[in-house]
Amino acid sequence: QDLSLPNGTPVDTSSPASSSSLLNRLQLDDDLDGETRDLFVTVDDPKKHVCTMETYITYRVTTKTTRAEFDLPEYSVRRRYQDFDWLRNKLEESQPTHLIPPLPEKFVVKGVVDRFSEEFVETRRKALDKFLKRITDHPVLSFNEHFNVFLTAKDLNAYKKQGMALLSKMGESVKYVTGGYKLRSRPLEFAAIGEYLDTFSLKLGTIDRIAQRIIKEQLEYLVELREYGPVYSTWGGLEVELSEPLEGVSACIGNCCTALEELSEDMTEDFLPVLREYILYSESMKNVLKKRDQVQAEYEAKLEAVALKKEDRPKVPTDVEKCQDRVECFNADLKADMERWQNNKRQDFRQLLMGMADKNIQYYEKCLTAWESIIPLLQDKPETK
Repeated sequence: QDLSLPNGTPVDTSSPASSSSLLNRLQLDDDLDGETRDLFVTVDDPKKHVCTMETYITYRVTTKTTRAEFDLPEYSVRRRYQDFDWLRNKLEESQPTHLIPPLPEKFVVKGVVDRFSEEFVETRRKALDKFLKRITDHPVLSFNEHFNVFLTAKDLNAYKKQGMALLSKMGESVKYVTGGYKLRSRPLEFAAIGEYLDTFSLKLGTIDRIAQRIIKEQLEYLVELREYGPVYSTWGGLEVELSEPLEGVSACIGNCCTALEELSEDMTEDFLPVLREYILYSESMKNVLKKRDQVQAEYEAKLEAVALKKEDRPKVPTDVEKCQDRVECFNADLKADMERWQNNKRQDFRQLLMGMADKNIQYYEKCLTAWESIIPLLQDKPETK
C-alpha cells in the first residue's frame, strides 16, 4: 500500500530501515529555503568557567549575514545563559505583540541532573541554538535592535547597565496597562486559540509524564539486564558442554543492553526536550493572548467612557483611536505568529515522530539480530560416530 506524508512526501514501506533515509530526506527538504536567507546564527563550543564566586558555562554564538544593519559579515561572541535570558526579556518588552520563543528552563532539580555534565550542557546548547534560530527566522524579531546587540557586542554587560531604553510606544503602553479593565469576551477566533493551547499543553504534559515513566522503567530494566547476562557466562564456566551456547546468550543480552541504552539516551536527549519546548511555547502564546485581551479591554472601557459623554457632536478622542490601532496590531501580529508557530510545530513533530520510529526500528532490529545470531548455537548438532 502506498503511503504519503501530509506534505505529499512518499513513504517507502518496503523495508523498516527505510525510515532512516526518509528522515534524512525530510531534513534536506526542510533546509531548501536556506539559499534565500540572509542571516545565519549558530551556538556551539560550550566552555566551563570557574571563578571565585561562581562557576558557569559560556557558548560561542557565530553570526554570518549580508544584512545592511550589521557592520561586518561575520561575528563571533561568547554568551552565557543569563545573556540569552536578557535577550528574551528585552524582546518581550519591545515586541509585546509577538510570540517570543521560549528558553530552556534555567534551574534543574538538585541531585537529579548535573548542570555541568557533558550531556546536560549539550542538551542546553541545542535548545539555545534552536532559540536563536527561531528568532532569526522571524520577519520582525530578527530585526530587533536588542537582537543585533546580542549577536555583535563583545561586552554585553555594558549594554545591560545602560538599559538602552529601546522600548517601543507599543511596549510602553502594554507594559503599563494596570489590568483594571475587564474584557467582556474574546473574539471567537482568539477564544478558539486559547482553547486549543489549553488542550495542546495538557496533552503534551501527559505525553511528557508517560515518556519519563517509560524511560525510568527502561533504565530499571537495563539494570536487570546487566545483572542477568553475566549469570549465563558464569554458568557456562561450570559446564563445558554448554559453555558455547551460554556464552552466546550472555553476549546477546549484552548487545540488547547496548541497544536499549541508546534508545533511552535518544528519548532523554532528543524526544523529551522537544516536548518540553512546546509546553513552554504554548505558555508563551497564552501570555501574548492575555496581553491582547488587556489592550482590547482597555479599548472597550474607553469606548464606553466616550459613549457616556453627552455631546452635540460626539468625536472619538485620539487616545481611543490609538488604542483601537493597538488592538488591530495585536490581532494581526498574533494571528501571523500563530500560523508561523503551527507550521514550525508540524515540521518539528513530523521529524520528532519519524526519528522516534527510526530509533525504535533500529533498537528492535539490533535485538533481533542479536537473538538470531545465537540460534545456530542452540540447535541440536548431529552426534559424531
